[in-house]
Amino acid sequence: MKYKHLLFFIVAILFTGVLSTNAKNNKNINAANLAVKWPQYISQFNLRWDFLPEDWDEAPFLGNGRSGLMVYKEKGKNSLRFELGNSLVHDHRKGSTLLENSRLLIGCFQLCPEGEITGGTMTLDIWNAEMTATLITNKGTITIQAMVITGEDGILIKAKPSAGEQNFKWNWEAANADCPRYIFGQKSGCWYKNPTDYVSNPTPEVFGSMQNGYCLQKLLEGGSTATAWKIKKEKSAQNLYVNISHAYPQSDIHILAQSEVNKIAAKKTTALIQTHRKWWHTYYPASFVSIPNQMMETFYWMQIYKIAAATRGNGDLVDNTGPWLTVTPWPNAWWNLNVQLTYWLLNGSNRLDLSKSLENAVYNNVDVLINNIPEKFRYNAAGLGRSSNLEGKSILFDPIENPGAEIGLLPWACHSLWLIYRHNMDDETLRNKLFPLLKKSTNYYIHFLIKGEDGKFHLPATHSPEYGNAEDCNFDFSLLRWSCQTLVESAQRLKLNDDLIPVWKDILANLVEYPTNENGLMIGKNKPYAVSHRHFSHLLMIYPLYLLNSDQGVDSLALIKKSTDYWLSLKGHHEGYSHTGASSIYSSIGDGDKALSSLKKLFSTFLRPNTMYKEAGPCIETPLSGAQSMHDMLLQSWGNKIRIFPAVPSEWKDVSFYQMRTQGAFLVSAKRVGGKTVFINIQSLVGELCIIKTDMKNPVSADSSIRLIQIEKGIYKIAINKGMAVSIFENGNTGSTTISPVNKQYQQTFFGRLKTK
Repeated sequence: MKYKHLLFFIVAILFTGVLSTNAKNNKNINAANLAVKWPQYISQFNLRWDFLPEDWDEAPFLGNGRSGLMVYKEKGKNSLRFELGNSLVHDHRKGSTLLENSRLLIGCFQLCPEGEITGGTMTLDIWNAEMTATLITNKGTITIQAMVITGEDGILIKAKPSAGEQNFKWNWEAANADCPRYIFGQKSGCWYKNPTDYVSNPTPEVFGSMQNGYCLQKLLEGGSTATAWKIKKEKSAQNLYVNISHAYPQSDIHILAQSEVNKIAAKKTTALIQTHRKWWHTYYPASFVSIPNQMMETFYWMQIYKIAAATRGNGDLVDNTGPWLTVTPWPNAWWNLNVQLTYWLLNGSNRLDLSKSLENAVYNNVDVLINNIPEKFRYNAAGLGRSSNLEGKSILFDPIENPGAEIGLLPWACHSLWLIYRHNMDDETLRNKLFPLLKKSTNYYIHFLIKGEDGKFHLPATHSPEYGNAEDCNFDFSLLRWSCQTLVESAQRLKLNDDLIPVWKDILANLVEYPTNENGLMIGKNKPYAVSHRHFSHLLMIYPLYLLNSDQGVDSLALIKKSTDYWLSLKGHHEGYSHTGASSIYSSIGDGDKALSSLKKLFSTFLRPNTMYKEAGPCIETPLSGAQSMHDMLLQSWGNKIRIFPAVPSEWKDVSFYQMRTQGAFLVSAKRVGGKTVFINIQSLVGELCIIKTDMKNPVSADSSIRLIQIEKGIYKIAINKGMAVSIFENGNTGSTTISPVNKQYQQTFFGRLKTK
């Protein structure tokens, strides 16, 4: 009897062990494992300067989502310039023009050495989001560490001099709080004329000393900006602490600025640095992308750094320069392309928390959007003008009374908000915020629809950014069709019985077809695309709306190719974002080689040494859109399908990514080896229907309880409940689930100012 019980006990232990092992294996086969040493991996993408930078587009840049800092040597001056910026700082005049509500300059600190500057080096450490530098003079050196502190609204600059530079000095230079576009327009040869009645804001006032002081910039029609600073000695170094505060309509914001800078200066420097670094070290691992082009991979991670330096979930809208404002014709938010390009990469990179700055800027200012349009339409509509302040304040005209009004920009902004929704599937936001706003923006279109003798809906002359005016404008037809389609689908999902559903369906059934000619899609009726054009606005139905797509058959594919090729064939006015847009269009039809060729033109012609961008003046959206163009090569999720490696260039044999996010709220990890997809992992966050498209032959789930049901060639439906994950291999041959960098440790720096060999 004893032996029988002993045998039962042994069998039970063995059986339990088998169950435990199987459970462990089941867990492993349904997980993607990331093998990345993050500090070493991200640090290899640091920017390096063997020569001191001398301008905005060369300088290292730092930010905490609101305050910003750029560092460079001033041309013709024996000093190092620390240019301050803050996204919140803008004018508050009563009108709605570019000059009346623009962002405003703040000023700079100048580090002035005793000796003559003879050289120096800098490094932008993106893992720690800080800059280190060595300033070299004929009397010694000054080593510098700078950061815009995350966790505190402040800036810290540590300067440690050698023996010959003990008496270096800090100077403060206040900027006139005038519109940067107005200042830019004063230059000879500027393409636009400034108004003659612009009145400058009051001259800045400086109080206190360089050891402990502040600058107050009062504004003509209320509000003020205060920059407060404090210098403390720490062993052999000097620490400069800075706070920038802005308020409207108050003029005593300096009280808050002084309080904030004193609070920061009272804390231990090590504690400030530790909190700052912790945020950044947590930020990077949200997702992972690695491609075999080392320069492009460096560029990609610089954009991931840049967008977090520019905004946070509780931060401000990213306008054309983010927190790094300088003299530029673009000191506002532009809604005919720029804002959209800025925010797209946050969806796929699984960093939706930063997108809240866009959501808040729009959803919290619906009253402003209503007041932007003529009063007679405000009872049921809203709109956005081409440029606005951070709250969307702008002017939008009636296209009947003002032919050529640009009326589609709020719908396009809503498309960006829709993408955010589709990547998190937050139905409460859809119900309470996005659906009502999209309805108002669509109503503005509906006010101007005309039913012709052909029984079709037409539009009067509206503006196609930035080509010109046309009736039945393709830009507006694309957005109107997308808006009505999205409203109908949303009402169905939310089970809303909206009175306008029949109207939206009628528009979808009877809106006139996109105007085309022998060269493809036109600007609009009787308006061919005839001269080179930097925007892809007349192709919006292809990308990013995907209303015209390759899934629709050979005729649609032919129209996409013809229209895109012809757009690019007329040369002379294409800019950086023309090529990122072309790249994404080619990716949408699976042409990875053309997508890469287009993207390479951004690098060869337009990208600046610090990965920033200039077009007449500084603006930052185009490089950020370049990161999205890379996403579009690796992963797409339009048309309710997750498309894995849809447009990988033939020269990219090994590619891997981890926890990229798709529409439907899925996290996808995958890798290609030798030009072949070998592993896919999909995790469902909310339980939406999962349909994938893959070039993997005979893909099989590693978990026999999860089936892939083939719908058509290369397309499969997978039943994944909320919180579940599935790993997929070819023919069910389970292999490695590890995602890791495809390149060896880099030996080359690609951006900054580098010595040539």
